[in-house]
Amino acid sequence: MNLLFEVEEAFAPEGVLSRAAEHFVPRSGQTEMALAVARAIEGAYPLVVEASTGVGKTFSYLVPALLSGERVLLSTATKALQDQLFGRDLPRLVEALGLPVRTALLKGRGSYLCLHRMEMARQDAHLPDGVSTRTLAKIEEWSQATRTGDLAELPGLDERSPVIPLVTSTRENCLGAQCPRFRACHVNLARREAMAADVVVINHHLFFADLAVRESGVAELLPSVRIAIFDEAHQLNETGVQFLGRNLTTGQLLDFARDMLAAGLQLARGLVDWQQVVGATEQAARELRLCAGKQYPGTKLRWTGETPDGLSASGWSEAVAAVHAACVQACAALDTVSEIAPDFVRLHERAAELAARAEGFVQACEPGCVRWVDVGTQLRLVESPLDISRAMKNKVLGAGEEGTKSWIFTSATLGDDDKLSWFTQPCGLADAQVLKVGSPFDYQRQAALYVPQDFPKPGDPSHTAKVAASAAAWARQLGGRTMVLTTTLRALRMIGEALQLAFEESGDLEVLVQGAMPKRVLIERFREDNAQGGRGCVLVASASFWEGIDVPGDALQLVIIDKLPFPPPNDPLAEARAKLLESQGRSAFNDYFLPEAAVALKQGAGRLIRRETDQGILVVCDGRLASMGYGRRLLRALPPMQRLASERELMERLEALTRTCTTGCLPT
Repeated sequence: MNLLFEVEEAFAPEGVLSRAAEHFVPRSGQTEMALAVARAIEGAYPLVVEASTGVGKTFSYLVPALLSGERVLLSTATKALQDQLFGRDLPRLVEALGLPVRTALLKGRGSYLCLHRMEMARQDAHLPDGVSTRTLAKIEEWSQATRTGDLAELPGLDERSPVIPLVTSTRENCLGAQCPRFRACHVNLARREAMAADVVVINHHLFFADLAVRESGVAELLPSVRIAIFDEAHQLNETGVQFLGRNLTTGQLLDFARDMLAAGLQLARGLVDWQQVVGATEQAARELRLCAGKQYPGTKLRWTGETPDGLSASGWSEAVAAVHAACVQACAALDTVSEIAPDFVRLHERAAELAARAEGFVQACEPGCVRWVDVGTQLRLVESPLDISRAMKNKVLGAGEEGTKSWIFTSATLGDDDKLSWFTQPCGLADAQVLKVGSPFDYQRQAALYVPQDFPKPGDPSHTAKVAASAAAWARQLGGRTMVLTTTLRALRMIGEALQLAFEESGDLEVLVQGAMPKRVLIERFREDNAQGGRGCVLVASASFWEGIDVPGDALQLVIIDKLPFPPPNDPLAEARAKLLESQGRSAFNDYFLPEAAVALKQGAGRLIRRETDQGILVVCDGRLASMGYGRRLLRALPPMQRLASERELMERLEALTRTCTTGCLPT
């Protein structure tokens, strides 16, 4: 039977999807995307689809992929989305379609329990600060029952827990076939299941990690796959550049030193002066960090010459040389005990790799790359390509026989022009087929946009205080149900503190601030506090909260964005990309900074309306959106919401929302 016909039948009013999805309603955009994916599968060509919020893109790519009968690799942005696809969406569709399909979930090493390292941690008499023996005991008890070893299954384990690095492996410290627990290894089990499956769900980090070092198992999997689908594809370029460059961090050095000390004292005590060798590595790491001095956390130092900007040339070169020397010394010490246990062989390889990285950062930066130093509690030396286009053309799209694979890339936000060039150009997909599918939501009825004109300019020191004061008044009028999205961590702290102070005495609203607890817990708390009868809540967040947050219904009805989300011009990667465009005779502002802001603004606005019955208001506290010529381009990137002309109209609309939050429509 023809694939296009099968897909059309599935999306018909009485088709199989009506049994797979609750409250299924045929949507023309969803069917249009599904048929485009089916044609790309039959024609074996790359397809890029921007499917606006509400289209139902997950079913649009899954249905034709499953009905094709081909082997499928499905990659998404986060481990949480992986779990949702594998645990909910795929099983429902496979059952509804009645297909004998084997599915598998494959994550990176850091997601799986390493039995050998767990046993080593239990014997370690010097556990790092914050590591609880109770947590270790809980993991050990769970290890007796788990089949997959996926730590996401362990209830109550915070993903930021310091115990996780102690009970998981990395490419650097894995012992491979020499490991005493190799036969029971959860990572190997997951890879074997992936090789035997018809549909494998991975994430972008895993894909690019494998592209860089051929280690995660995807390299063996990809040649046998006929269809590769990348959901939340807007994150591909930024994820890819993290892995396709090189880095050296003081954290890597300290982790290596800790593992070397633990193995040395447990397996070869007295054969090497482990305290001295480890002490030299730790001292070198500390001296390297001290080179950067006191900087604002998150500072990025440009590194266009031999030394990062603002640092002593002699001090820096001496510190990097000391790191190299400490790693070479560790290599020599480990070489003397390498026959005692496989742990020492792997540690020797790690020491050699760290020495090579240190030496690499003494050499000139690779052509087509940019180099910088990230300053925080640890120091990160980074060299990154400007985009992933070359890697995608050479290692992905160009791999294998021409015309044998279908590559599908989709997201709700991929650009602000018809060619979706914000996404396609840096990803090497300029020749791909492109489709834009609009949202089924009635934004004119469901949502409104307000741009205050009496605010200080975004660069004015009083701007952030004005945003905080206004947000307090607007949130109080609505009774919570408000999310404030900031463009900087500094604004996050200032607005969060100001709102907490504003509601401290009255106690009528709770204020949650990103960083106070894990992201998942924050969102659950926000939903609960804004449920009917709840206290009412305001969430202040930045960075990762601009996307991937789904709070449908009345729990979120006001999204406030502090200013237009342009990339920081002093960011080394942004600066290098801008210079490259200018060297080509193009406009850095029009071709880079403006499209970046348009996509980010669209992502932030996308938090507001998640269902056909949702209603709400978007406030952008940046007058440039209305007063500058480029504001029209940014407005076109937003959904077609009704415009509010004054704060009085805004307050009236907020009051109306409090009266009608359960009617399912926004009053006009």
